[in-house]
Amino acid sequence: MHFNTSEQEKLQLGFGDHSCNWGVHMCCLYETEKERDDVIFKYLLQGFKKEDLDLYIYSERSKKDFETKFTAYCPECSKELNNTDNFILSTAKDFYYPEGIFDPLKMEDKLNSFFTETQKGGKRNLRAIAEMAWALETMPGVEHLMVYESRLNNFVEGKPLVSICMYNINKFSGKIIMNALKTHPYTITGGVITQNPYYQKPEIWLRENAPQFLNK
Repeated sequence: MHFNTSEQEKLQLGFGDHSCNWGVHMCCLYETEKERDDVIFKYLLQGFKKEDLDLYIYSERSKKDFETKFTAYCPECSKELNNTDNFILSTAKDFYYPEGIFDPLKMEDKLNSFFTETQKGGKRNLRAIAEMAWALETMPGVEHLMVYESRLNNFVEGKPLVSICMYNINKFSGKIIMNALKTHPYTITGGVITQNPYYQKPEIWLRENAPQFLNK
């Protein structure tokens, strides 16, 4: 099933026979490791097959655990996981809060620099997928997670980029899950994508919940 998410080119997501267009931000809600890995592995494998750049940010497992399970799922990927032209693997700490503080505006600057670097050799499609369990930790700035999520919709627009944020509903509160729904236009549950009726555009969500970040 195709979801017309932008005016950009189409891509196959790799799971559920779903396709969409580049330049979209989704959340995946899951309960089990199997549900989580079914989305992550299929999404990354499809990116590998299409020679997209795969970015995977992990916080519920070790790098070794991922490599062991993913290479069992995709043996041909085993020699490429350390090739940063194909795969970039990062801990959530290194990616989101390397200095122990989460700052959504500095995170946007980092994303801009990262994305610009990926495009230096010409247009390159980028698939990002991140486990969000790191946000359950106590750290300065983590209360602004949903500011980042809301503003990320503007960041991905017009770029050859799909970003999927993975939320374990057994770990996050109902309030956070509801805000995740309000800040992602599409939702994945059980490997099935739906257009999210709870979604609010960034200018609306920020005005109501974090007006100090609206025009920054």
